[in-house]
Amino acid sequence: MRNQSNNALSAELNEIAARYWLRLCETWPEVTEKLIQPQQAELKLVLGLSDYIAEQLCRNPQWIELLFDGQLTQLDRQSFTGELHTNLASSTSEEQVKKQLRQFRNFQMVRIAWRDFLNYCDIEESLLDLSSLAEALVIGARDWLYTEMCQQIGTPTDEEGNPQPLLILGMGKLGGRELNFSSDIDLIFTFPEHGETVGGRRAQANQQFFIKMGQRLISLLDQITVDGFVFRVDMRLRPYGESGPLVVSFSGLEDYYQEQGRDWERYAMVKARVLGPWTQYSDDLHDLLRPFIYRRYIDFSAIDSLRKMKRLIAQEVRRRQLTDNIKLGAGGIREVEFVVQSFQLIRGGREPSLRQQSLFGAIDTLYNLGQLEYLAVDELKHSYILLRRVENLLQALDDKQTQTLPDNATDWQRLCYAMGESDEQSLREKIANAMGNIHRHFKDTVGGEDAQDSSEHWTCQLWHIHDQENALALLEEHDVEDDSLWPSLDDWRSNVLKRSIGPRGRETLEKLMPKLLDELLEQPVPSVALKAVSGVLDKILTRTTYLELLCENPGARQQLISLCCASPWIAEELANFPMLLDELIDPAQLYDTTPLDDYPSELRQYLLRVPEDDMEQQMEALRQFKLSQQLKIAAADITGVLPVMEVSDHLSYLAEAIIEQVVFQAWHQVASRHGIPAGTSAEKMGFAIIGYGKLGGIELGYGSDLDLVFLHNHQGAGATDGKRPIDNGHFYLKLAQRIVHLFATRTTSGELYEVDMRLRPSGASGLLVSEIEQYRQYQRDEAWTWEHQALVRSRFVYGDHRLAARFSEIRTEVLSHQRQLPELAKQVRDMRTKMREHLLKASSGKFDLKQSAGGIADIEFMAQYLVLAYAHANKELSIWSDNVRIFQLLAELEILPVMTAQYLTQTYCWLRDESHRLTLQRAKGEIDVDKANNKVSEIINIYQHILAEE
Repeated sequence: MRNQSNNALSAELNEIAARYWLRLCETWPEVTEKLIQPQQAELKLVLGLSDYIAEQLCRNPQWIELLFDGQLTQLDRQSFTGELHTNLASSTSEEQVKKQLRQFRNFQMVRIAWRDFLNYCDIEESLLDLSSLAEALVIGARDWLYTEMCQQIGTPTDEEGNPQPLLILGMGKLGGRELNFSSDIDLIFTFPEHGETVGGRRAQANQQFFIKMGQRLISLLDQITVDGFVFRVDMRLRPYGESGPLVVSFSGLEDYYQEQGRDWERYAMVKARVLGPWTQYSDDLHDLLRPFIYRRYIDFSAIDSLRKMKRLIAQEVRRRQLTDNIKLGAGGIREVEFVVQSFQLIRGGREPSLRQQSLFGAIDTLYNLGQLEYLAVDELKHSYILLRRVENLLQALDDKQTQTLPDNATDWQRLCYAMGESDEQSLREKIANAMGNIHRHFKDTVGGEDAQDSSEHWTCQLWHIHDQENALALLEEHDVEDDSLWPSLDDWRSNVLKRSIGPRGRETLEKLMPKLLDELLEQPVPSVALKAVSGVLDKILTRTTYLELLCENPGARQQLISLCCASPWIAEELANFPMLLDELIDPAQLYDTTPLDDYPSELRQYLLRVPEDDMEQQMEALRQFKLSQQLKIAAADITGVLPVMEVSDHLSYLAEAIIEQVVFQAWHQVASRHGIPAGTSAEKMGFAIIGYGKLGGIELGYGSDLDLVFLHNHQGAGATDGKRPIDNGHFYLKLAQRIVHLFATRTTSGELYEVDMRLRPSGASGLLVSEIEQYRQYQRDEAWTWEHQALVRSRFVYGDHRLAARFSEIRTEVLSHQRQLPELAKQVRDMRTKMREHLLKASSGKFDLKQSAGGIADIEFMAQYLVLAYAHANKELSIWSDNVRIFQLLAELEILPVMTAQYLTQTYCWLRDESHRLTLQRAKGEIDVDKANNKVSEIINIYQHILAEE
């Protein structure tokens, strides 16, 4: 029924409606003749309420008569498919299809928005209408494209000759038939069986056919034309995310989810539904996915997984400083989904009735099964319906994807009218009440922490005392023996009082400080601990969400204190990048470093939260991921969980995962502008990155830069296939430049990595990227001995397998070249002497861990010399790039005595361990000479023996 509580627009909205009415009269002068007075009044009403409706009707005034001719009250979602099929039947080109899809979409969206603003239907009906519309558009485009492609290049078939269809999984709210007005649609493309096309000029693999079809289908839906777009399409939920193939077979899906499927993917799959008419293939696909989503047993591990996901969302809200977000904020739409889906994941294996995509259906089932009380169901449903209605209206104002309440009075007036509320304050109270109810049930079901009251603790008095005599007496009364504590606290508090941090921030600080002081007093020297922690607090005083995080999470406070006291480097990282405080919430997670092989998939999952086309946010997310992972590695390092070798392994594998994503993003940016060279794709770029130095030796430290060399394998002439074609060599140069730019650009989370390209052929004067055979020629005929030394510590880190194999061949060939040992030893010695003269700047009585005689560089030079000297007779010496395995192999080949190799390895690891430790202490890489002598004196002897240095 139409809501009659507000029957007139405000003066401001009437003015907006009048402006649109004048525009409409100019484009359709007959408007006053064709419409009776009540129709004119209703039209003016919706013109004032929604810019989207108004703009569409001004462009398409012919729709107005159709809408009033029964189309508003008699919307039949079942007719979408038939109408669209008729419209598309006569289309003979993609451009015609795009126009038909967009016009159909816009007309139906205007109908739905009109009905929403004037309360012609319930929100549940509206969400069903939107979902049915989206499904009809996706399937209509798919079916037209499949027919067209089969006529052009043949029909994909299995081995028995059965035609193979493209199946589309609708994810998220589309799968649950609860789509938002301006939502993206999350899709996964799949097909039943491998095989090849039949009936075309030449056979083509089914997967290749469907990948081309998927790409064209996305363009039909996603591309912005003069008529707008149909839907923004997000494909990142597919196996392996952006780096995975666009379309995989049923067997490929099954293998992925059995072997690599993650908890967050289980959560996403709860709502997965095959779109379009139901077939046997639809049954087969759902049967295939069910064992992954729903465990046979009651699965309480799902709650912990959902908690982790909720923490990730809360982090994102804080990092992006989102306020008034009715989806992601505490008590938002997402928390209702978590409550319901936690029960589905836990019990769905035993209760088939819970295996449904609809949240409304699932919540009723939970009540029928006795899993939720009537009051909980009633509060959750009514609160959820209210928020979904507000969300839909927000998006229908101007067809924008938002869940944030308005920041202007005009849109609040529109919302209040449609919601039947008198003013903004009244509607805000309703929304706040709904979100409060949801958050209470969320905490009861999934869990949460409540802050403990600390107003009665004696440290509350200490924080508020301004008189030194009283403060010292209070500290003495509680046996605190630290003369520096009170002056430090009083001085810091005086500075804080001068800062403008707002009433909410001040209130939160007043709650936080007694708790924090109580925990600081447990440290061996509280004043030192206060100094370490106050540097972080200084940076977050104006960011109240982080003060609240520390106030409400005892675990986060304790981790903050222990990490800041243990490592000034960590304290500085936390101060510079407060978003890292989110990592402190769960100590078990903080010290649980990511398995080495999981960095790529963890990064892909992290990037899923960021819009694919928002390059700025993508770059920021890469930096945030690096910072958070480095923090976890450092935390495990200082507590002894990770030995030095594993610290470097983790830092190196983290860098490789980031390199992969940077190359992937750079490729898409350059390809979107210029196209790509013939025979290449995002999966086969004909491009490779070689890591040198610490990355090459799998020995990265905190803050290490990346020594990189770029290679490609496109020879001869040829140009890219885009709208602005460039020759292939220029394409790879632009790709290399873009990669360096993505690494070097400084965002709010800093620089990603400093990249050093000076080890490329001809150094700083050489090309940024080299063709691989030219690289071979340079290494073989022109490179200096020091460049061959650098090649020892090089390895393939990203790119095509063919390039990887060719680089390995070239590296082996160059390193295995027979050299005159006296001349080689002299060149290596001279380079080491030159390096020491330029770089050794140790203080008096100090030993420079890297450059002093017997230090890291001496050991590295010995390894490089021995490889260059003996690889011609022992090609296996060219396999490894890290010094530890090189020494191990030299011992096995009896080139070095076993004891000598072991001593070199042990000392090398000890020196690197000391270097890591000093980095975390923000100290110079120096130790006392006396401490070093007993370790490195023998290294000096070995160096003189191996390199015959006088």
